[in-house]
Amino acid sequence: MKWPSASLLVTALAIAAKPCQAQNSTYHNPVLPGWHSDPSCTQVNGTFFCATSTFIAFPGIPVYASTDLLNWKLISHAWNRESQLPGISWNTWGQQDGMYAPTLRFHDGEFYLICEYLGQSDGTVGVVFKTADPFDDAAWSEPVIFRPEKIDPDLFWDDDGKVYVATQGIILQELDLETGELSQPPISLWNGTGGVWPEGPHIYKKDGWYWLLIAEGGTATDHAITIARARNITGPYEAYENNPILTNRGTDEYFQTVGHGDLFQDTEGNWWGMCLATRSGPEFEIFPMGREASLLPVTWNEGEWPVLEPVRGNMSGWALPEASRDIPGDGPFNSDPDEYDFTGEGGVIPKHFVYWRVPREDSISVTADGLQIIPSRNNLTGIPESNTDGVLSGRSGLAFVGRRQTDTLFTFSVDVSFAPTTPGQEAGITVFLTQLNHIDLGIVLPEQEESGATTKLSFRTLSIGTIAAPEPKLVEVPSEWLDAPIRLELQAADPTEYTLSAMPASDPNARVVIGTASAALVSGGAGNFVGSLVGAYATCNGLGSGTECPEGGCRAIHALEIRWGCAVHLSDRECAIEIDEVGV
Repeated sequence: MKWPSASLLVTALAIAAKPCQAQNSTYHNPVLPGWHSDPSCTQVNGTFFCATSTFIAFPGIPVYASTDLLNWKLISHAWNRESQLPGISWNTWGQQDGMYAPTLRFHDGEFYLICEYLGQSDGTVGVVFKTADPFDDAAWSEPVIFRPEKIDPDLFWDDDGKVYVATQGIILQELDLETGELSQPPISLWNGTGGVWPEGPHIYKKDGWYWLLIAEGGTATDHAITIARARNITGPYEAYENNPILTNRGTDEYFQTVGHGDLFQDTEGNWWGMCLATRSGPEFEIFPMGREASLLPVTWNEGEWPVLEPVRGNMSGWALPEASRDIPGDGPFNSDPDEYDFTGEGGVIPKHFVYWRVPREDSISVTADGLQIIPSRNNLTGIPESNTDGVLSGRSGLAFVGRRQTDTLFTFSVDVSFAPTTPGQEAGITVFLTQLNHIDLGIVLPEQEESGATTKLSFRTLSIGTIAAPEPKLVEVPSEWLDAPIRLELQAADPTEYTLSAMPASDPNARVVIGTASAALVSGGAGNFVGSLVGAYATCNGLGSGTECPEGGCRAIHALEIRWGCAVHLSDRECAIEIDEVGV
């Protein structure tokens, strides 16, 4: 579990793990908190690199680096520019389509990242990106495209130089890394131990054996990792009699959905694993951060089957490398709090800020006044599955930017000076899982009010799931608040619930609670593969035409401190969300 820091706190049930053979270090999971599913990792010259799934979030496929296995710095995204896959994002309907289950490998001086993009009308698009410099977004190549039949591609070089891709099923094909051509027909390797959805394969060669590690049982509470081995890469594969080698299914552990992992070595020859897990408890009801990445020691003696330590909050095992944060690149460490002031010249959008699909050009940018969000006609919900031109559906980008919720307990605030003049204008904050699961607090001039319309605080939730959503609420902004910044605040003082409040930024003691919402509203539902983002949005709620809001719409400029503090000012067609210094 994550322990308190100066600004953030995560609570979890801490259960002592079964020790490895060498019990000489302790640490806490998850080491990559927040939505980081399907991790794949490798070690090169003492630096560890991991990549995770991102589905339709953009930029996609984050790559993290660490020298100590605990401090993970975001160094790049393999999919970071529209030119790499032009048009593909806006042609994606599903909320959980997009980039599935990458594999990250290093070969002959270059990093290769193989992944698959789902949700296109002409089928799944396989991609292979490569770079000699993973610390630079621009260094990631345009992709080599291939056309797989199944998902979750592995990438393996055999001793004879042949390159193989293993995918869900589990099937094996040779891959030409220059042309993307796949050998036919696919060779069936192993179908697991009987669990549903055998997938997420990784092949390793060790001690004269080919070892085939897979996930099976689905990605919920039956998730598990199993293993088989063969003397030849094409099989036949024999299953380990003590499978699964990693799972928390059927237990009362706080960490559930344990599975879909990868194995790698440190410079001392010790083996480690990284896998996904969900902080939900066996009830599997409250897990807004979705599937996170956890580290586990692995004992893998010569010729023997590997032994993977169960995933717990408290872990013990091999000696960790010396603690260090000496990592190149300009990205943040994943567990660090946010401290950003965009009001100076030359600002850039931080690497860990993400969008839901590729955003419209210039809709979110850094100006001399701050981080600017130009409102979109679609709101956060839009009409996700409609057969429209994509404008109101949100397919052409939401006017939203956020970052992963990485902690169970936190406070997020936005200081807003906002005087909407046209009905439908709205800017606010959100806990966003998908377009069908989010919790919002905004400042809005309601559309139905004409003469004598007054600015309101709007609380609303949307949830596709079994839990009933609270009733939406409109609360009139007190007149004495209108001439000064208003603070919108989202607080998780309890792991199961969010409290959304408003107050004058100058007087936090005047806080008024506008609504409360269960974290179950952003757990599962339409987003069982993803995790919650916390961020800011701007919209004119469908008014206007084409991609343009009506005249008089606002542009929201948003800047972030540790609590994500900021303020909004309206002037004719532009409103600016500017930074206020608000600490945690």
